[in-house]
Amino acid sequence: MAKVTFNTELCKGCGLCVNVCPKKILELAKDKINQKGHYPAQMTDQSQCIGCAFCATMCPDCVITVEK
Repeated sequence: MAKVTFNTELCKGCGLCVNVCPKKILELAKDKINQKGHYPAQMTDQSQCIGCAFCATMCPDCVITVEK
């Protein structure tokens, strides 16, 4: 199973990772804001992740790490 981690303090909440996820298991947080004032991306169901790393590839700020 793949493990996806986010550096939420550097995330600017652009949503590119959310749009590119083939399993649709990423979302922008609705209840937490980082130090920059953005809603960071987060995983909704880690067990459904296939480890494709599309999210990490698409992220312009390189805040996503995918470990297989």
